[in-house]
Amino acid sequence: MRPVPDFPLRSVAVRVITVSDRAFTRERPDATGPLLAAELASVGADATRTIVPDDVAAITQELVAAIDSGAQVVVTTGGTGIGPRDVTPEATRPLIDRELPGIPEVIRQRDSARVPSVALSRGVAGLTTGDHPVLLINLPGSPRAVSSTLDLLPGLIAHAIDQLNGRDH
Repeated sequence: MRPVPDFPLRSVAVRVITVSDRAFTRERPDATGPLLAAELASVGADATRTIVPDDVAAITQELVAAIDSGAQVVVTTGGTGIGPRDVTPEATRPLIDRELPGIPEVIRQRDSARVPSVALSRGVAGLTTGDHPVLLINLPGSPRAVSSTLDLLPGLIAHAIDQLNGRDH
């Protein structure tokens, strides 16, 4: 991959969706959405965020709303494990036309030696259909897992947006 400029996501519209029953009901603060949105904004993204409960219909509705609002990238955080309410991949997968398995693979590989339970993460990534495909990426819900992706994610997103816009790669 080529060197990443200081603001690789300048003007890229990114929606961050936190998937968490407890954050949605304000039982606990959202620890990952603000972190993710702030970091993406620090490299130029026009990042907005929202919180939804662990529910396929609610997640799907928010994904579709983000796509319809013009987001170029939608990153979810949470709901990718194996618990009974972890359903983010089930809500995301039907919206994906072209799967990008390398993104969740590299995210899982990064922490696998230190945190073997990362193998239980089921996040997916891919592109929606249409004239203006949207990049969808599922991240785990732990702050440590999200933090470990932040040096990787901006460059991947920037490169994907360049390719989608027909720029040389």
